[in-house]
Amino acid sequence: MLCIDDNHDVADSAVDLLRAVGFESLACYDGPTALIEAVSFLPGVCLIDLNMPGMDGDEVAIKLREQADGVPLVLVAVTAASNDRDSTRIRDAGFDMHFVKPVDPHQLVLVVDTLWRAWHRWVLKSSSR
Repeated sequence: MLCIDDNHDVADSAVDLLRAVGFESLACYDGPTALIEAVSFLPGVCLIDLNMPGMDGDEVAIKLREQADGVPLVLVAVTAASNDRDSTRIRDAGFDMHFVKPVDPHQLVLVVDTLWRAWHRWVLKSSSR
């Protein structure tokens, strides 16, 4: 899992939580770093803060999909507020789902586990063709 959030505490807490339940996870604190790390880390699921300085989460999501070049990738937007503008940005950027902060840790683990399992089946199905 790649956890992308300009708030270090949020990104680090998500990584700590996901690692505690067995997921390999990496924190990135800005979009450009996330794009670089994604090349070698090869995340199946990315949690992306929608509103970050410099490069917003929707731009990061679009670029991650481009970089993936058809390889399955699950993108989850994380936003401080859910409004019409954010909903449009989330949809237009191709996010698979979104959370509104603060995210309940139990719900995060449950949803991420479900998404990771779906991603894993998708990858296995794609590679068997």
